[in-house]
Amino acid sequence: MRTEPSTAGTTAAAAAVVAGRAGRATAGDATAVAHPNIALIKYWGKRDQSLVLPWTSSLSMTLDLFPTTTRVRLAPGAGHDTAALNGVPARGETLRRITGFLDLVRETAGSGRRAVVDTRNTVPTGAGLASSASGFAALAVAAAAAYGLELDATALSRLARRGSGSASRSLFGGFAVWHAGPDTGPAAAADLGSYAEPVPAVIDPALVVAVVNAGPKEVSSREAMRRTVGTSPLFRPWAASSRDDLAGMRAALERGDIDAVGEIAERNALGMHATMLAARPAVRYLSPATVTVLDRVLRLRREGVAAYSTMDAGPNVKVLCRRADAERVASAVREAVPDGTVLVAGPGPGARLLGEGE
Repeated sequence: MRTEPSTAGTTAAAAAVVAGRAGRATAGDATAVAHPNIALIKYWGKRDQSLVLPWTSSLSMTLDLFPTTTRVRLAPGAGHDTAALNGVPARGETLRRITGFLDLVRETAGSGRRAVVDTRNTVPTGAGLASSASGFAALAVAAAAAYGLELDATALSRLARRGSGSASRSLFGGFAVWHAGPDTGPAAAADLGSYAEPVPAVIDPALVVAVVNAGPKEVSSREAMRRTVGTSPLFRPWAASSRDDLAGMRAALERGDIDAVGEIAERNALGMHATMLAARPAVRYLSPATVTVLDRVLRLRREGVAAYSTMDAGPNVKVLCRRADAERVASAVREAVPDGTVLVAGPGPGARLLGEGE
């Protein structure tokens, strides 16, 4: 089934910017919602840790599942930031990342006021389902509004990137590409050149999400990236091939070729996991249940169903297919992993501020 090129990402981003100026009930208090995205062309590895600049550009689909809702309320007179995740006070590395991100916002806004952050996350945290993407996209939109920043969609995407690279893409609905930016020249130019923007697509897709393990990963994505880039002999060749994959993916989306989109996504993901397996020591996220799902997807293709696997940093599998085939694919995956959780997602909206009472 063919649809018109999607403009949902552009519209949603514009709405977020407008809402940032007019949607708050009171200054210094803002709430935003964002959805996770799943990369079809993967982001794996940073060439600049501080600025969160990737080695390669990436492309993703924002999901209509698992929203994160984040409220940022300024606290005049407070000596430090506080944050809660699903009602539990944030501590350690989680609090450090939130405070560090708020420091960036305060620097831009010329403010020293501390904040109270309350995040409600519906995606399993740390399980390779892009919880940091939705989390920092929502935090970027809410914090920018609470501190009075009027940022366009590109600037918001750059800001979200500093919290989590994949968050730059969750600013937009539908499909989005995150540009790696120039890899030569001054850091400021690379920073300006690394942002996400919507990508037109004429496909009507679904992603069947197979959660085979919702628990936190033994090796965090950050550590796995550092280890892979630093020690895997396969990383550089994969990064080079990923650039070609991105060009092919964009062309396939524009001509509405879901089979080409799926083939490219599957090989790009398997290649990324191969680079991790070749790291020293190896990083292995694939579990026996993961392989069972991968095998079932291959069987579906032999049966004539256009279904293609992709995986992020974790054991859970996402299966790209036509929306019309989504229930058949989901049923087959449920049979393969009866102890797992299988959900069907479509393209989701971009990040936005919530109005009073939402």
